[in-house]
Amino acid sequence: MALTRPQTTILHVAKGKLGLDDETYRQVLVRVAGVTSSKDLDNAGFQAVMGFFDYAGFRPTGIGAPRYGNRPGMASFAQLELIRELWRELHREAEVNEEALAGWLLKYHKVHSMRFLTLDAARKVITALKAWKSRAA
Repeated sequence: MALTRPQTTILHVAKGKLGLDDETYRQVLVRVAGVTSSKDLDNAGFQAVMGFFDYAGFRPTGIGAPRYGNRPGMASFAQLELIRELWRELHREAEVNEEALAGWLLKYHKVHSMRFLTLDAARKVITALKAWKSRAA
């Protein structure tokens, strides 16, 4: 059975967090799961690759993060996770301070919670956080 979108997303987030280039990532897929692309992974292969990433030091930050389901016109789960990750990186925190993030969203984007972000608003928030991050660097 093919992987779900969240599983594919977490593989690519782990790849980025570990700083793997495409060639190294594909070598991991071949050696650990016997496939050349994440599209060819099954659940057992996904678990094996995630086990390797865990061994290499990857720790998912989105465990326990609220999921709001698939809502047409609203921000996707991947966008919400990217917003949380950018916020965490900007503040150099191990965990995302959801209250501080919600306060920032209210002040600058007039949204009380991430669950109310529309698709376009999420794009604007991501752009703003990336710009903030580039200024901080």
